[in-house]
Amino acid sequence: MTKHQSEVDERTNLAGSNKFEMLIFRLGKDKVMGQSELFGINVFKLREIMAMPEVTPIAGAEEHSLGVLNLRGQVIPVFDLPAIVGCEPETGRNILLVTEYARTVQAFAVEAVEDIARLDWAQVVPADASGSANSLVTSFARMGEGPDGKQILAQVLDVEAIVQMVTPERERPTASSIRKDVGKKLNMKSDTIVLAADDSFVARALLEQTLKELEARFEIVKSGQEAWDRLNALADEADAEGKTIYDKVGLMLTDLEMPEMDGFTLTSHIRKSARMSALPVLIHSSLSGTTNEDLVRKVGANGYVAKFQPHELAAAIRESME
Repeated sequence: MTKHQSEVDERTNLAGSNKFEMLIFRLGKDKVMGQSELFGINVFKLREIMAMPEVTPIAGAEEHSLGVLNLRGQVIPVFDLPAIVGCEPETGRNILLVTEYARTVQAFAVEAVEDIARLDWAQVVPADASGSANSLVTSFARMGEGPDGKQILAQVLDVEAIVQMVTPERERPTASSIRKDVGKKLNMKSDTIVLAADDSFVARALLEQTLKELEARFEIVKSGQEAWDRLNALADEADAEGKTIYDKVGLMLTDLEMPEMDGFTLTSHIRKSARMSALPVLIHSSLSGTTNEDLVRKVGANGYVAKFQPHELAAAIRESME
């Protein structure tokens, strides 16, 4: 087994135990607070880290574009992540992060890479719980205490929101395009809902639009822990009414990366529960690639669909439920 394959297998096993590895980096001083903060993204999203190469500018490019990079024959768009987030690098844009998610490859310039940290999702708290107003941050990872005894936090970036921001407006999903793509309405059992979980506000908005176009009854929560708590509350209600969870929920639709509890762990909990082991579970994630799809099958999900393809999502929902 190669070293690379061994590392992939190790990270895959981490994901199955509610753990993950996060790349920690800096973007420079915040233009409002004047401080240099830590930021993070899941290592699974990274394809490559390199010293900042020469980038070819493009006339008339979208805002925050630095141009394109020809990386071993593949032309990749390069974006200015400090400018997107609202930071000003002190030493320059020195490092390029080549990322892959939602079936797209793009690169982001950053000031410096600090470390790769191995964390439990329980160490990650939703951004709204911390009072953050930054819509590009989904959560905060607690990295431990600094020399002064204060908690060190890394801001986990909302990749869906960032991709939405840098995608040309003509290519973004709209209400009319979603309406055209989802096809026929969903045939649901009376009184059941689709319970969805996603920590990205952009993803939640797109999910809501898709489910409305399908005329599905639904609830959307922000983490795997919230989803697990809600499922158990609905199962308790069903027990009290002489029913089962299947009379309340027709499908669990979940992201993979979420604070407190990830989608892998949520799916595993559902499959091990006597009250809901047969509940259909559909994974909807920006983490693309066969490694994640293999793990989805391993934990017992009914299907996997990459963000954000309304037609494929609608088809996968129908297949999982019908």
